[in-house]
Amino acid sequence: MNTRSGRTDCGDSPDPRNERSRRYSADGKRPERRIERRFARSDAASRMPGNARNASAAPHREAPQRREAPEGSEQWVRPWVQLKYFTYNPAVFPRMLGAVSPDAEAGGLINVYDKNGELFGGGTWNPRSRTPLRMMRHGSEPLGEADLEEALRRAVAWRRESCRLDEVSNAYRVIHGDSDGLGGLIVDRYADVLSLEVSTLGVWQRLGRWLPLLHELCGTSRHVITVDEAVARMEGIDRDTAPPSAPVGKVRIVEHGVNFEVDFVQGHKTGFFCDQRDNRLKLAGLARGKSLLDLCCYSGGFSIQARLHGAAEVTAVDLDEKAIAMAKRNANLNAEGGPLRIDFVHADAFVYARQMVRNGRSFDIVLLDPPKFVLGRDEEKEEGLRKYHDLNMLGLQCVKRGGLFVTCSCSGLVSPAEFEKVVIKAAQRLGRRLQILEMTGPGWDHPFLSTYPEGRYLKVLWARVIS
Repeated sequence: MNTRSGRTDCGDSPDPRNERSRRYSADGKRPERRIERRFARSDAASRMPGNARNASAAPHREAPQRREAPEGSEQWVRPWVQLKYFTYNPAVFPRMLGAVSPDAEAGGLINVYDKNGELFGGGTWNPRSRTPLRMMRHGSEPLGEADLEEALRRAVAWRRESCRLDEVSNAYRVIHGDSDGLGGLIVDRYADVLSLEVSTLGVWQRLGRWLPLLHELCGTSRHVITVDEAVARMEGIDRDTAPPSAPVGKVRIVEHGVNFEVDFVQGHKTGFFCDQRDNRLKLAGLARGKSLLDLCCYSGGFSIQARLHGAAEVTAVDLDEKAIAMAKRNANLNAEGGPLRIDFVHADAFVYARQMVRNGRSFDIVLLDPPKFVLGRDEEKEEGLRKYHDLNMLGLQCVKRGGLFVTCSCSGLVSPAEFEKVVIKAAQRLGRRLQILEMTGPGWDHPFLSTYPEGRYLKVLWARVIS
């Protein structure tokens, strides 16, 4: 079972793992795969971003209803839109919007005024979108193109200069959508390649200007652009107009001294799940001399790190046969001192865990890193929470007494408290007690906004199974 995106959510923080959730169900059956076109004028097609992950397949949406311009709006900076209610959510739905000036253009910048007629900020506008207004900045000054380019510079500087991520990896998130004031854009850097996920027309129209700047800031030369087909229809994005790039198929990256191959043709979302970088190293440091079961291993990140750090036995399971093939290649890339002994298993995580329970097989460490199970609210959320509950019940039964249980959720609509409650309930139903050690998340290159808690998509709960 496996694979990360990403986020259903209104923003872009997201994960980027929703393809994985299409592949697995609680009964072990494999549902039909969603087809997603990938392109960048090359042979290629990353745990946020969310507008793309929750888009309707409808080709067109009704534009927000035109309302009479309020008194005094003739003095407002055009184009403008007025909010009916105060909100700091970066993705604004039609019901939150009042009057719009007639010169507002799809994809263009727009000034946002609050219900009292005060300038509230600025963003991009698209009347046919599910979220017509994407706020890029809050404040009392009009938003300009130079402000967006400055946001790009700040985002890259945070990763490269403040976090100094180049010292530990050449693969990390460069732009994290709404969290960096650039809603609709996710960018991951992989060696000399930028992998972009675009989910708004406003971002799409600016790629021609932004990409040269991003390549200059990141020291990269090629790019891959992904746009969800449903999002492209809804936003009015012509994917045939993607900025050209030299061909990109596979690229080799290094993370904490470990080599991985990113396959942009067979991989998921932006290519590799950089958000688990710190958690992979943390788990590896605890695995020396231990047996590890890695359920939903994708391309083998956790398993390979653990084995290289001295894990005695590693079993890595994934339903996606292409992911297993990638994981095996990654293991071979790090086999300088001889074969890296990892038992890669092509199987559904639910089915495999049940078999281990029947066989009475247990492990010192069990890791669950499933796809995004919660894709929407209400009934969809309840169904997704049941999947998390069922998988955690199975995983807990595979942990030895005193062993380590590490379980993840990349669903933005599930809060840390909700996820912890699901895990504890699963343990209680089994009569097992947990020592909760901590809950971690992604690295600092994946921040989330205080005004958009759904952006806190990745949650990793660490616990000891003491009885």
